[in-house]
Amino acid sequence: MIIVDKEFGEVIVRKNAWCRGVKFSVSTSGRLAMSVPKYTSEFLAKRFLNANRKMIREKLPVKDPAGQRARDYQKKQLMKKAHEYLPYRLEYYAKLYGYKYDNFRLSHANTRWGSCTHRKHAESSTETITISLNIGLMNVPEVLRDYVILHELAHINHPDHSKDFWAEVGRHDHNYKLHERRLKGFSPGV
Repeated sequence: MIIVDKEFGEVIVRKNAWCRGVKFSVSTSGRLAMSVPKYTSEFLAKRFLNANRKMIREKLPVKDPAGQRARDYQKKQLMKKAHEYLPYRLEYYAKLYGYKYDNFRLSHANTRWGSCTHRKHAESSTETITISLNIGLMNVPEVLRDYVILHELAHINHPDHSKDFWAEVGRHDHNYKLHERRLKGFSPGV
């Protein structure tokens, strides 16, 4: 449920069967979010919001409601660009260096540029590998995008950051240390 509030803009209300009280947080989009018990009505959610307005103002870094729409638009544009670019670039490097993965997904996490997930299936003793890349990569120079892609592909063979992992990254990107330092100057959040 979404509540539109004059001060906080769109407030995301998440109903949770396990929730016994009201909890306020800030979503990845910068919107105020409320976790409430499953059967909480919109009326009660608004009442909780009004009763906690001062605490929210003082303790939570809620972003300006006008900026929320601008971020939504920016995220939508980045998602479109990322969808047109990142899967093809990932596939290019995977074929070039002989990597195999099963799934690809786009993310918009605030703290990670990408991930490589190995999921073992107990019933068939097979493994599924999923590569996730952050849409925020579209805001960094191409050489840094390529570094992140190569980094995640190397995790297919080395799920850790061991010496062997870094040696494999170095075989495909001779300047990976420089690229890793430069990437720290950017933020993956949108």
